[in-house]
Amino acid sequence: MNAAQCRMARAALNIGVRELAKAAKVSTNTVTRLESGEPLKPRTVEAVQRALEAAGVEFTNGRQPGVRLKTTCETPSKDQP
Repeated sequence: MNAAQCRMARAALNIGVRELAKAAKVSTNTVTRLESGEPLKPRTVEAVQRALEAAGVEFTNGRQPGVRLKTTCETPSKDQP
């Protein structure tokens, strides 16, 4: 995950730096540093990525790295025919 992917993922989820930091169990300063492109320990970046993935983001790393929201299959309720 790179800095731009982190910013895009947060925007897709409509969450702030504080919310992401809390979910990843890192400081808000750490998220800000990551999003500005500063080098961080790999385990820190992984913690942020795992938090974003748990919230529903999928990272794409092909020719054009990006993010997208995971799709979920809804099961029909018992009330629907």
